[in-house]
Amino acid sequence: MTKPAPDSDQTIDAVRDHWVARLAPAWSKPYLRMARIDRPIGWQLLLWPCWWSVALAANAAGETYPNLWHLVLFLAGAVAMRGAGCVWNDIVDRDIDAKVERTRKRPIPSGQVTVFQAAVFMAGLCLIGLAVLLQFNWFAVAVGFASVLIVIVYPLMKRVTWWPQFVLGLAFNWGALMGWAAAFGSLGWAPVLLYLGGIAWTIGYDTIYAHQDIADDELIGVLSTARLFGDRTRETVALFYAAATLFFGLAFYMAGVGWAAWAGLALGAAHLGWQVALFRYDDPARCLMLFRSNWPYGWIVFAGLVASAVIG
Repeated sequence: MTKPAPDSDQTIDAVRDHWVARLAPAWSKPYLRMARIDRPIGWQLLLWPCWWSVALAANAAGETYPNLWHLVLFLAGAVAMRGAGCVWNDIVDRDIDAKVERTRKRPIPSGQVTVFQAAVFMAGLCLIGLAVLLQFNWFAVAVGFASVLIVIVYPLMKRVTWWPQFVLGLAFNWGALMGWAAAFGSLGWAPVLLYLGGIAWTIGYDTIYAHQDIADDELIGVLSTARLFGDRTRETVALFYAAATLFFGLAFYMAGVGWAAWAGLALGAAHLGWQVALFRYDDPARCLMLFRSNWPYGWIVFAGLVASAVIG
């Protein structure tokens, strides 16, 4: 069988040979790319705080395994809402994206999709997210709606603050509150501490990610923690990863987890240390690789929490 020709419309950081490029109908590709289906790391990182929170709640409640239905719902919600957030980001950032090498082939700046078409697509993704959200209790629904303002303002932050990664952390880790709220119909210190840890974790990994664009960002005036930290990025990311591990540990303590969860957290901390050791601020390919490596980090922490619930 002849291998498909490379897809010239793929962005630089898309997964090579992804099914979107190989198998999706031509008309659907711009929309799937706006939703970042060919860059799954985004929804994966959005998913982890949700799944960690579900597993943490299972430990706190003395359950033998996390709520499987909640895990499925959060998976669907993460894919849909990450997609909606990306479309909104592309609408707001279309002029900036056209000036950045990594993003100029995105569907809106490249002219494959109009702003109106993108808005209609975003509305459809939001409806899917709403359908998922309404499966939870009303307290969790209210908590979910409380995140909307953060999601709306996030794309604007790179224009007004050196800390857009902090705002991204606020948005991307809301699931740390949601999983617990879905289980108990309330919040407590454990999910709040998990949320704080997630924010620190996001600042760390997204600072690494932002080093891919630092040259273009300096030229067009986009702000980021990558530019702010500069040649101190390694040490600063190490501090944020240490803070994330500390907050996660406090959340685990408040939830009364078992030894397996602590083992998973320790292995996860070693993985974060590996990221810091390998980081090179002037190597975009390595920055992307390290950023993507937070997907297995999430598995390590989640597996520890699940094992803790099972073992007791």
